[in-house]
Amino acid sequence: MYSSNLRPGTSVLFIDDEVISNFISEKFIKKILKDPDITICIDGQSAITKLIKISNQDVNLLPDYIFLDITMPKMNGWEFLEAFRDLNIDPLGKTRIFILTCSFYKHDMIKSKSYKMVKAFISKPLNSEKLNNVFMSTN
Repeated sequence: MYSSNLRPGTSVLFIDDEVISNFISEKFIKKILKDPDITICIDGQSAITKLIKISNQDVNLLPDYIFLDITMPKMNGWEFLEAFRDLNIDPLGKTRIFILTCSFYKHDMIKSKSYKMVKAFISKPLNSEKLNNVFMSTN
């Protein structure tokens, strides 16, 4: 069942090195959003590179949503958030970032709140209920 209050082509970026998690998340997104534009990066560094390129072209083309894992190679989720903020990739604040992780550590949840661009801390696995909460709360 599609979420009726989101436009077709809503763009979503998953930044996660777990292939199975990305596969499952993509399936749920496709059930909830009509014709989503889904991109997957397996580490924070490749995501930052991609987002800088997009931002330099047109900040309005940045993803609507980013689902970010904390533990990844090359650049972890915390390092990604620092770079995203410090490089001012999203000067208009268009993108809504959600931590999507297996971590249940309270200090990770608290740390995520120190980044104003992070909208919520979501535990894996992603499912329809969690996604509906994300999309309903941000529209």
